[in-house]
Amino acid sequence: MENVSMETIMGYVETYGWPIVKAILIYIIGSWIISRIMKVVNKAMTKKNYDLSLQKFLTNLISWGLRIFLIITVISTLGVETTSLAAVIAAAGLAVGLALQGSLSNFAGGVLLIIFKPYKIGDLIEAQDVLGTVKEIEIFTTKLVTPQNKLAIVPNGAMANGNIINYTAEGKMRVDTVVGVDYGSDIKKTKEVLLEMLKANPKVLSDPAPSVNVEELADSSVNLAVRPFCKPEDYWDVFFATVEGSKEALDKAGIEIPYPHEVQINK
Repeated sequence: MENVSMETIMGYVETYGWPIVKAILIYIIGSWIISRIMKVVNKAMTKKNYDLSLQKFLTNLISWGLRIFLIITVISTLGVETTSLAAVIAAAGLAVGLALQGSLSNFAGGVLLIIFKPYKIGDLIEAQDVLGTVKEIEIFTTKLVTPQNKLAIVPNGAMANGNIINYTAEGKMRVDTVVGVDYGSDIKKTKEVLLEMLKANPKVLSDPAPSVNVEELADSSVNLAVRPFCKPEDYWDVFFATVEGSKEALDKAGIEIPYPHEVQINK
């Protein structure tokens, strides 16, 4: 009876012991190899100045792919049929994919945004009816800070498939303002006064040069398009300075800015 028990035990050890030991060794060695691979990948990406968001995404993707491959290898070593396991994983993946179509769309959009880089952190952009500075680019969403200091979170699926206006990409922005003056005003003098006001602002760029041109002959005023250029981060400072400076410069020069008059007729 003792011999039978020992034979049984040895049989179990021979049947299951070595595969288990082998699986543990494969897991330990595989984990060490994966960590070495990831160190090399991170070093290579840092050396080539990869975008931080792209670097994090790619390293996570590679790491998870290698670990899934390692786990399947370990399970296979234990004698489990991996083809059946693969079928189960595929079926589960399909079910999850159908349940998370919107999230997968945002995930795919995030990948495209990170790869093609239509904007980066710190850029002033307009997309999905939102104007703001890019704060974060995540896998599923992009976070924008609006001029009112509100945080807007926009799904990456919509960002990748919609129109994006990047005001920062070219390094310069044009500030569009309109100033109306009286029909009796000297247009040449008015343009000179406004141009001097613009050139006196240190945040207004000299290249391209600011411009002042007659835009419209309105009902009660001659409207001039006042268009200075500036760096994107100076946009609002230049905008407000131009509006206020136009009023002050025209008043100083004695040029009238018309306003509605109400005429009363006594009967």
